Amino acid sequence: MNVANCPRCGKIFVKGFVELCPNCMKEQELHYEKCVKYLRENKGVNINELSEATGVGIKQISKFIREGRISIYNAPNMSYPCEMCGTLIRENTICESCRQKLVKDVRNNEEDERRDEERRQQDGKVTYNIHDRLKNKR
Repeated sequence: MNVANCPRCGKIFVKGFVELCPNCMKEQELHYEKCVKYLRENKGVNINELSEATGVGIKQISKFIREGRISIYNAPNMSYPCEMCGTLIRENTICESCRQKLVKDVRNNEEDERRDEERRQQDGKVTYNIHDRLKNKR
């Protein structure tokens, strides 16, 4: 039997396929139903208006969108915040500028590691050469 604490309310529950306890899961489903119902009636709303009207947090609505439970295909004003900077986006988890910055940082990190490795190899050669010169002088 796999038991865990609910990350939302802290209660102990038997863990299955979902990460929440049954009570929190029911509450989350009610939030989802509220959002879907409101979106059906008001197609032109944005995420802030949806959150205010339903009482569901922007973070939870974003999660529904990312999970594919709420489709923004037919909702032209609906977008959700980038996980890094908060800019509103319509796909993926981070915006294009954050993605480019992340790629650049990874490349710079790889380049730094390559340079460090070359320096270590150079240092080893220099030490070896000096050591050889000292031996030859004796």
